[in-house]
Amino acid sequence: MPISAVIITRNEERNIDRCLGSLHGIADEVIVVDAESTDATRAIASSHGAQVHVRPWTGYSDQKNFANDLARHDHILSLDADEALSEALREDLLRRKREGFSGAFRLKRLTNYCGHWVRHGGWYPDSKVRLFPKEGTLWQGDHVHEELVLPPGCKVTELHGDLLHYSYHSVQDHLERIERYSTLHARALHARGKRAPRWKLWLAPAFKFMQGYLLLLGFVDGWAGWKIALLSARAVRLKYSKLRQLHVRDAKA
Repeated sequence: MPISAVIITRNEERNIDRCLGSLHGIADEVIVVDAESTDATRAIASSHGAQVHVRPWTGYSDQKNFANDLARHDHILSLDADEALSEALREDLLRRKREGFSGAFRLKRLTNYCGHWVRHGGWYPDSKVRLFPKEGTLWQGDHVHEELVLPPGCKVTELHGDLLHYSYHSVQDHLERIERYSTLHARALHARGKRAPRWKLWLAPAFKFMQGYLLLLGFVDGWAGWKIALLSARAVRLKYSKLRQLHVRDAKA
């Protein structure tokens, strides 16, 4: 049974070669929708035989829906550029292609943090539905609340093997994402009328650290588990601090 693989990109020359290489023999067509990259992303994608479409950035959901509409086959495998299929996942996909499949499929995502594979602290399995029927499936929401909406009654099955996620190349990369996403989360909370009492600035980050590092066994991952728990706590504090700033701005307006 044929599969269309779709990927949206912007300046992903660091990742796209690995991602597309893992799709060889799995995807019957590969569609890359690129948001006007200024690096070698498109050239690398073309060298793998991908169909490359250039489109100005319109948001995660809209870009992905546009890419899905270009697919020729009934089932779509949606990947991010910093993801790749593990060998075990490739084997399961090949088996199911031979046998035929229906419905949607959930993939277990295993994240690489600065060279360490993270299996604790709530980071694994970070399961995502990534293989789904084209007909009746839609991405909705913004990047903070981006969600895949499946057709009514669509059965979801979990695949064997891991989707390898090369997400954090350095601690600085993590810090930059925290800064960006904490702003987005604060704005989303503010739009829903949420508030951040002063006690939350201290207790919520402390709970986040203990939850990830102790309750969810983040310490088993060594240095990576410690750093993730510490920076996750920082992210919570920044989110509520920025939410308070938004309310102060409103009060002065």
